[in-house]
Amino acid sequence: MAVELARCRPGYRRHGATGLRPEPHAVRGPRLAGDLLRQRPRALTDRRERLRLRDDAVPRGSDRGVGDAGPRVRRALAGALAIAGLGAAVVAAPSVPAAQPDAHVPWIGYLANEPTPDSTPVLRNALRTHGWDEGRSVKIYYRYAQGKVDLYPQHAEELTRLNVAVIVAIGAPAIEAARAATRTIPIVMVSLDDPVVTQLVAAAPRPDANLTGLTTFVAGLSRRRLELLKQAVPRLARATALWNPASASVANELRETQAAARTLGVELTAVELRVDRDVRDALAAVLAQQPQGLVVLADSLALANRERIVTFTSRNRLPAVYPLRDFADAGGFLSYGPSWTDVYRLAAGFVDKILRGARPADLPLARPTRFELVINLRAAQKLDLRVPSSLLERADRLIE
Repeated sequence: MAVELARCRPGYRRHGATGLRPEPHAVRGPRLAGDLLRQRPRALTDRRERLRLRDDAVPRGSDRGVGDAGPRVRRALAGALAIAGLGAAVVAAPSVPAAQPDAHVPWIGYLANEPTPDSTPVLRNALRTHGWDEGRSVKIYYRYAQGKVDLYPQHAEELTRLNVAVIVAIGAPAIEAARAATRTIPIVMVSLDDPVVTQLVAAAPRPDANLTGLTTFVAGLSRRRLELLKQAVPRLARATALWNPASASVANELRETQAAARTLGVELTAVELRVDRDVRDALAAVLAQQPQGLVVLADSLALANRERIVTFTSRNRLPAVYPLRDFADAGGFLSYGPSWTDVYRLAAGFVDKILRGARPADLPLARPTRFELVINLRAAQKLDLRVPSSLLERADRLIE
């Protein structure tokens, strides 16, 4: 029977009376492993069929079965099963990727209100310039509050439990939540306020133990914004400032705007935008002032409500100047503020230094050095405004 089984073995031929010689293409090792996988399952089927036929040939009255077919048959069947099992295991095994992820890739937590075109893509590109390629040499966990203030603490706690190497926090609510969640994980903040004035850090040269980063608050920006609005709307005599009284930094900005208004001969009133006050009530109060222009002061609350503010100014044909290009992108008329590309370039620099071993307390706060003027010409058309050519020539970006 052994000869009979061997005679059917794929890859062999009869040689002499009883011997077998491998065919030239016979499988001899892993060099032809593909042939092994193709041949063995069929070989197993052929052998099982021959054994079944031989077993059926046993007289019905006999209790002899395959289990009693003899040691040679049992050894042949066991060998065939083992070979087929090996082939099945190779086929079922998942393919191994060319490069396995590094178990020591650092993790970055990113906490903000929402994703914007000028945030995460810019940050990724800025990190890449320092050698941190997302998905390869670094992993980023993004968490967004989407306008729900109560989600900031939850997201901050989650990032802390993940034990990320550093947290990038955008805006006051994210910064405060991250700071409350951890005193050990480094935090790189992007603050619209002056963190020294708001007492987030003790001093700009040597910030808090685990908190550093940058602020987009720069003295003189508020004055510059009102000047630009006056150039765009020469008839401007009355204006209203929309501001958040909860921020000491914004209070300073309001005083700066009031001083600029006196110099420019513009009557300025102020309307508060608070967390505990409906935005519609604040905007209704603005309308009650009957202004000829609106100045929106830089604040996370205003930024989170930019769609509603922009819609309000458009519906009421009220020219407005905004602190960030996000407002102009949302349909606002005029914005003047820091370049987000510059902001995230600076933030990526802080992250790079921390990932390479620097202590946050040893990294002084930074401020952006590039500012951009964005004019939305579609908004100007809706407002029936003709923007002076001198202003158009100075614009860094025109939205047509």
